[in-house]
Amino acid sequence: MKRKAKIRILCLAGAALLSWAFVGLCSRVRSAAQTQDAENEIVANLAGGRVIVHVTKDNVIVFAAIDHPVEAGSVPPRVAELDSTHIGVLLGASEWRLPAEPKPVRLDHDYKRIGRRDPRGAPDPTGAEADLETFGVAFLETLRPLTSQLHHKIEVASDEPLFEIVIIGFAHNYGPEVWTVEYRIQQEQVGVRAEYWQTRILRPRFTQLYPPEKHAPRTIVEARYPSDVKGPTVMEMIQGNDPRVAQLRSGDPRFGKMLEVVDRGQAQKAVSLDAEDFMRALLPLIAGKATFMMGKMEEEHGLDWIVPPEEPVEKTKKDDKDRPPDAPSLRKRPQR
Repeated sequence: MKRKAKIRILCLAGAALLSWAFVGLCSRVRSAAQTQDAENEIVANLAGGRVIVHVTKDNVIVFAAIDHPVEAGSVPPRVAELDSTHIGVLLGASEWRLPAEPKPVRLDHDYKRIGRRDPRGAPDPTGAEADLETFGVAFLETLRPLTSQLHHKIEVASDEPLFEIVIIGFAHNYGPEVWTVEYRIQQEQVGVRAEYWQTRILRPRFTQLYPPEKHAPRTIVEARYPSDVKGPTVMEMIQGNDPRVAQLRSGDPRFGKMLEVVDRGQAQKAVSLDAEDFMRALLPLIAGKATFMMGKMEEEHGLDWIVPPEEPVEKTKKDDKDRPPDAPSLRKRPQR
């Protein structure tokens, strides 16, 4: 059953939403910055990739992110700790370079961590889940002053967001959940100058990937940015008996049993250690030369890295003064 969230977002139906032309965007923004120095145009660095999530037995979440650069110099997908029970994998315009500023604005660093939720608190009478709304608005407020500095027309390619977060974690009295949060932009030509545009970031659109509707199959879910990243999803590979999956299936009896329950739409019944080992074995086969990271989350123990990101993960700013020193942290690594 879907989490009841009357989130006050969602782009208005029928509004003139402009989507993101990924490679064209960065080249146009960089070209504008180079050829019209007077404009001091800001530069957005895009993170492209795939995020794969398997919710397994005992509510253990196994996840991975594979880097698929949008263009030369793209940044990899990055992880931000949203609160004590949620992380976000950041895709799209997660890094911004401002004129004359030596350090870029990184949304994984500049996000202000939310304090722990009080489970005894009274529910919102509207039914909205305050944590998701809060996550969305926090990033929105960071993006507004950045996108407002984009003053050149961005070509329309498809209905793609400027920035996207894949939220992975646990909701109170609800269990494991996976959401995508997409931020689109709208542009309007202003003044007498033909090439001067006003850019506005729209409120985010939330889409629940897990859990599915009641009685729907429970599968391994996946998000991609941009949406046209090539290659089959992990579920398509499993259901189509892709040679890479067949190789692993025949090499370890545990994988055969795990894949059988996943293929039946009962991915939540897979033994977590088997699912973890399978994902770890599959990732190099589908990533090729691309970098990837992999971790797992448990509601009581937080996040453990299985394959940590290549660059260090900084702890985010937080208001949670009462957070105990042994609380889950993005810096925590598995004991092996």
